[in-house]
Amino acid sequence: MPLLPETVSRIGELVARAHAGARVPTLVAGVVRDGEAAHVASAGPYQAGMQFRIGSVTKTMTAALVLALRDEGRLALDDLLYRHLPGTPVGAVTLRQLLGHAGGVQREPDGDWWERNGGTDVETFLATLTADKVAYPPLHGFHYSNLAYGLLGAVVSRLAGEEWRVLAHKRLLRPLGLERTTYDPAEPFARGYVMHPWLDEMREEPRLDAGAMAPAGQLWSTVGDLSRWAAFLADPDPAVLAPATVGEMCAPVVMSDLDGWREAYGLGLQLWRRGERVFVGHTGSMPGYVCVIAVHRPTRTAVVTCANAYTVQYPGGLGGFALDLIEAVLDREPARPAPWRPGPPPPPDVAPLTGRWWWMGREFEAGWAGDALVVTPLTTGEAPWRFEPDGPAPDRWRGRSGDNDGEILQVRRSAAGEVTALDIATAVFTREPWG
Repeated sequence: MPLLPETVSRIGELVARAHAGARVPTLVAGVVRDGEAAHVASAGPYQAGMQFRIGSVTKTMTAALVLALRDEGRLALDDLLYRHLPGTPVGAVTLRQLLGHAGGVQREPDGDWWERNGGTDVETFLATLTADKVAYPPLHGFHYSNLAYGLLGAVVSRLAGEEWRVLAHKRLLRPLGLERTTYDPAEPFARGYVMHPWLDEMREEPRLDAGAMAPAGQLWSTVGDLSRWAAFLADPDPAVLAPATVGEMCAPVVMSDLDGWREAYGLGLQLWRRGERVFVGHTGSMPGYVCVIAVHRPTRTAVVTCANAYTVQYPGGLGGFALDLIEAVLDREPARPAPWRPGPPPPPDVAPLTGRWWWMGREFEAGWAGDALVVTPLTTGEAPWRFEPDGPAPDRWRGRSGDNDGEILQVRRSAAGEVTALDIATAVFTREPWG
C-alpha cells in the first residue's frame, strides 16, 4: 500500500534535514509496509540498486543461520562453545550467550583492528585466541562482542561443512531473493568515507575482506534487499525459518540499558523501546559506512537507512534517525485492522466451549477463530489467549499466545459428557460468576 502524500513529504523533509546536518555524502532511507517496499527517499548521489556495506546488520543473518541449524537438531542454544570448537580457550560460554552478547567475550579478536586491516582465515583466527579474551563471567551483563559472531560463524561453518559465505547465500540470500546482497561489493556501490572533523574534507576508506570475522560485518546490500530482509523479520517465510524461531530471536536475552530499559539484545537482534512501541533490528558500521534496520513487527512496518560515512552527526546516530523515521510513519499511518469476514463454524465438540466463562469473579469469553479457541479476558483487558489442539487426545489444548502461552487447557466434562469447566493451568473456569 503506498504511503499518504503527507507521510512521503515528512519522510523527505527528515531525510533532507538529516543529510544537511550529518556530514555524509549520501543518505538513503526505505520504508516497508505490509511486506512491501513502500517508499525510498535519498539525499546526495544515489541510484536504485546501489550497494552499501551493512556492517553488523550481517549479524542478524548469522544468527538466523545458527537458529536454522538449531531447528534441524544440529545444535542446542545452551551448548557450550567447547562442544563445537574443541580446545578453544573461550569455550565456557553458550551459543545463546554469544548470540545475545551476554557471554562476557571481549569486543574484538587479537591483532590490529580487523575492520580496517582485513581478517585471517578461520583456522588462524581460532589458533590465535587466548583465554584472556573473556572479559567478564557469562551473564555478568551486556557486553557487545564482534568476536562472539566470528566464533558463531566458525561454529556454523564446521557444522554445515561449508564456508559461512556459501551457507548464507544458500540458506538465506537466494531463497529470499536478495540478489544484490553480496560478500564483496558489486557495482554500482557507494564509496565509503571518513570525514575530517573541521576541514570539510573526506578520505575514501579501504574495502577489505574480513575473513573469519565476516559473520560479524562483511556483507554488502541495497535498500531494496534490506527491505526484503526487514519484511522477512516482520513476517517470516516458514520455508526459510519458522515464524516461532524468528519470534524467539526477538525476545530479550539481556538488557543493554539497565537504567531506562529502552534497549535490549535478543538472539542476534537489537530491541529498542520508544513509549509503547518496541522495535527490532540492528545497527551496522564498517569504515566508511553505517546502516540500520528497524522493524515494528505488530504492524509489519520497517525502515532501512544507509549512509556512506562512518560518523553520522544526528542525535542517537543513524539508529536514532531510523527510529525517528519509523515513528513518523506509524504516527501518520497506523495499521488498519483487518476486515472482518465470516469463517467456518467450529467443530461440534468445540461449540460447547465457546461463550462466557468465569474465574475468581472475572469474566472471560471463549470464541472460535477458524482453527483455534481464543479466550479473551474481559475484566482486565489483557491480550487474548490462543489455544490449539494438543495432539490426538480430545479436550486437550495448548496455549500459543498471551499469558498462557505453552500452558494446557483441559476440558472438564460431567459423567454424561457435558462440558462443566475449563481447566487452564490448574485454574478452573466455570459458567458461574462465583467460580
